Amino acid sequence: MSSVVAAGRWVLPESAYALWARGELDEHLRLPEVLRVEVIGGEFVVTPYPSCGHAAAVSGIQRAVLCAEFANPYFRWRVVQAVGLDLAEIGDGYVPDLVVMTSEVESAIMAEANDRYLRPADISLVAEVTAPFSAQNDRRAKRQGYARAGVPYYLLVDRDPWQSGVTLFGGPNKAEGTYKVLGEWKFGESVRLPELFGVEIGTDAWKPWCG
Repeated sequence: MSSVVAAGRWVLPESAYALWARGELDEHLRLPEVLRVEVIGGEFVVTPYPSCGHAAAVSGIQRAVLCAEFANPYFRWRVVQAVGLDLAEIGDGYVPDLVVMTSEVESAIMAEANDRYLRPADISLVAEVTAPFSAQNDRRAKRQGYARAGVPYYLLVDRDPWQSGVTLFGGPNKAEGTYKVLGEWKFGESVRLPELFGVEIGTDAWKPWCG
């Protein structure tokens, strides 16, 4: 069964971002909750739920962070999956596969009455795992958006059979929407995040998608 990604040019009462920010875009599009709705480049993009291989890669990153936390009582990083990230500065709204934040930020967010979305200032690293229907946006549009929003680090896990591997980007240039490449790894190699995180991610089980 093939997957379909939809980018929207529908007639909406407001901008796609304004509806997304209030949590009303899904309702206007009459979409089931199993679909992921984002605003990328000012247009809404709807993608299906991920494959098992995709989900396993995301869980592998989360597991590595949790293992580092269990091994170090002073570990200050927390990780969450598939939460909304409001990039109000550029009028976009993403649902990254995974984000890493400090424990202090996590505590502050938990104390807020309105915790619908994270903000770029809340997170220290964002990770995306590509799929056939999202790879182009993950490699270009969302990478540019994260850089323009000032997200410090972007970890891209590309499962494309023609260019599979992992790339760590950092040092965002907000004006140009670009990052520096800090590291590149092939599947099977251990990914080492910057020293401040103290996390090593094993990729032995990661495979390209079939196709």
